[in-house]
Amino acid sequence: MLLGIDLGGTKIEGIIIESKSSPKEIKRLRINTEEKKGYKHIITNIKKLVDDLEEKVNYKFNKIGIGTPGTLDPESNLLKNSNSQSLNNQPIKNDLEKILNKKVSIENDANCFALAETKFGAVHDYMPNAKVVFGIIMGTGVGGGIIIENKTLFGNQGIGGEWGHTIIKDDGEMCYCGKKGCIESIISGRALQKYYNLISGKKLSFEEIYKNKDIDPFAKKTFNRLIKYFGKGLSNVVNIIDPDIIVIGGGLSNINELYTLGYYELKNHVFNPTFKTPILRPKLGDSAGVYGAALL
Repeated sequence: MLLGIDLGGTKIEGIIIESKSSPKEIKRLRINTEEKKGYKHIITNIKKLVDDLEEKVNYKFNKIGIGTPGTLDPESNLLKNSNSQSLNNQPIKNDLEKILNKKVSIENDANCFALAETKFGAVHDYMPNAKVVFGIIMGTGVGGGIIIENKTLFGNQGIGGEWGHTIIKDDGEMCYCGKKGCIESIISGRALQKYYNLISGKKLSFEEIYKNKDIDPFAKKTFNRLIKYFGKGLSNVVNIIDPDIIVIGGGLSNINELYTLGYYELKNHVFNPTFKTPILRPKLGDSAGVYGAALL
């Protein structure tokens, strides 16, 4: 059996699956992250979740995998680049190994998502022999993971696949990372809500903005912003790694127009006269990350 943990800003999910070749769910639990209570509280919550899972199956694991927002710095071994900022500059791997008394493998949550969809999900079903896969998470933030021949691309600095922090608008909003005009600061769910509030003077969730796009001119403008910068931003990735297939996860993956209008916008910016790379919806839904964590 394999045990994986998906650490998010809102929830921590844990799963035990049958084996690396079988994603059959043995047990799954989910608890609130309670991020506002601080880093040490998050570590304690992860331990509680692991203990509960082990108790449910009456088995003690020697090693587990964890998907996190952000990534471990290969030199300092501290977490960096997390939009859950209480985790940044923390020795999360070392602290978890001490408190859990287990070996812990940690990867960025987008890498875990991409790995799971490649091994068990939409990519496996549609193109099982895909060599290069780009997985996108679009929700509160914007992340990405690259899979090459069934392995995650970590990169020299641990930032492989981070398309959410490529800059596409010099006069854009300030991002939490300290730079202006990042894709995350333009087309994440949080950024789109902020943009709508700025131009309309009203506060709506992105779900409400999307629902009103045909009757509210400000909602329409916000939606068009998403489509435009989705295409432009993703074209930069395609021009560099030219993936066999792309899969989108996260809350915004449910937006039908990303696969039609967004696809055509992307096609217009790709450095090729034709564009045939398929973009897939996720098969594993918001649990893809926890399956990928187990595979670590």
